[in-house]
Amino acid sequence: MIQHKVHIAQKESLAYRFLMAAGGTGGHVYPALAIADALRVQAPESEFLFVGTRDRMEWKAVPKAGYRIEPVWISGFHRRFTLKNLLFPLKVVVSLIQSLTLIRRFRPDAVVACGGFASGPIGWVASALGIPLFLQEQNSFPGVTTRLLAEKAKAVYLTMPLIQKTLRTEKTEVVGNPVRASFLEEVNASSSVNAKEWVKATGLNPNQPIVLILGGSGGSEEMNRAVWEQLDGLSGGKDSIQLLWQAGSNYAESYRKKVDPVRYAAVRIVDFIDEMPLALRAADLVVSRAGAGALSELMLFGKASILVPSAAVAGDHQRKNALWMVKQDAAVLLESAELSHKLADTIQELIHNPEQRKKLAINAAAMAKPNAAQTIASRILDALEHERPFWKNN
Repeated sequence: MIQHKVHIAQKESLAYRFLMAAGGTGGHVYPALAIADALRVQAPESEFLFVGTRDRMEWKAVPKAGYRIEPVWISGFHRRFTLKNLLFPLKVVVSLIQSLTLIRRFRPDAVVACGGFASGPIGWVASALGIPLFLQEQNSFPGVTTRLLAEKAKAVYLTMPLIQKTLRTEKTEVVGNPVRASFLEEVNASSSVNAKEWVKATGLNPNQPIVLILGGSGGSEEMNRAVWEQLDGLSGGKDSIQLLWQAGSNYAESYRKKVDPVRYAAVRIVDFIDEMPLALRAADLVVSRAGAGALSELMLFGKASILVPSAAVAGDHQRKNALWMVKQDAAVLLESAELSHKLADTIQELIHNPEQRKKLAINAAAMAKPNAAQTIASRILDALEHERPFWKNN
């Protein structure tokens, strides 16, 4: 069982105001929540306000976590021509005005930006007003927001080393991807015994190899199609293995209708796995996209994995993330172009090579940084002892 012990020095006399900017995807929002949680533990009298967009997942996730959130009207710029791009200049102007209004009303001691649409205007206005700005970057290739704001930030906290030297190195520090303490508690609570019981409840055999297929919460059409087309090579013959297949809410039902439950009795297709710590604990091998959050979880659990980076992401950052793991001999890379004809063979090769899986798992576990959120919170609080917004100096 993996144990992650976190020692936190509480500074009860500190009472700061933190403006947290993050949005768009869980890859941005959940690290921001983890940092806010850590700051709240270390400086419990502090106040927090999140900034995001109304039509993205942060609008529900942030209040559910117990924090206030205010909107700014901003979205990404589409790389292909679309009429929505005509609104982009107007959205930038409006979001900057909204950001200025929010900042002057909330009067934060610091702004912490973790990427996503809302981070850009909030971070720019904060830096223009001389408010200490701290950035957290999840991927090995920095996003647009990080690249634009890095020069103005006090520090940039990285999840992994940058593939390209796109930022000033004296401002960057590799600390890992922030994970909420509640998730770490679930990691520790999800014992092998509990995981076996959970597997039994799915109808699979906990004593036989289990391959966990993860294409993201919404699902990956590309990965789902590859699994379906190669199902005979995975779970239909004498070398049959068990598949726990998270197909995603957009695809699961259609694939459940396609898969014969008698012929493929060792396959379970689900929309989404709420008990992810138990699923990861139970898995002998994981096939996953290569987002920073997914990689962090693989490291925390010390899991052998086959990484299939999505090409439909900015800066091809998932491929760069995967290459970082591969260079540490902590994962196997399977390119999208290879997926349709090599997925089954790659899975079978690893499932029948326990020594190789053990090596990948050990190396993945060695890369874990479970205390990243606490480290970032400590760095920010230390910096704020010397950095104050202009309105706190008057």
